Amino acid sequence: MTLELEEIFGQESALDSTDRVQSAGTALEELLVSAKKQDYLTVGVYESAKIMNVDPDNVAFCVLATDEEYECDIALQIHFTLIQAFCFDNDINVVRVNDIERLADLVGTEEAGEPKDAHCILVTSPGAESWKDPALDKLHLFCEESRSVYDWLPTITLPER
Repeated sequence: MTLELEEIFGQESALDSTDRVQSAGTALEELLVSAKKQDYLTVGVYESAKIMNVDPDNVAFCVLATDEEYECDIALQIHFTLIQAFCFDNDINVVRVNDIERLADLVGTEEAGEPKDAHCILVTSPGAESWKDPALDKLHLFCEESRSVYDWLPTITLPER
């Protein structure tokens, strides 16, 4: 069996794509852990919308999360559409994650012990100085590369625990 040149390049690009997504998943996990330690996370759809309305210049990154249970939640999908539009208008990179339980584990729980609403998570950068994090830089590059191939809302898979 011989492979045509196009088939070889197709296989290589599929592997590169898988590596990119896995690398982005690791970077997202690192970013969320680091931002949580520094209290730079806003968790929840309504809380995020408030921050975006009041202080959009301090939003560094946005994560939208869903799973099969919430795919048919029309209100949540409308919120996602509005948040995405706001992010695009304000040059805020946004990604989608399909494992909301894993994401909720990363961002923690409310004081009452309930899991936080992890459908929308913002990484903020308070103050005039922009917060620098290598994981954030990797994610910005991932989003830029995704847009170059017309993937406006890339999906990231978080690494297994």
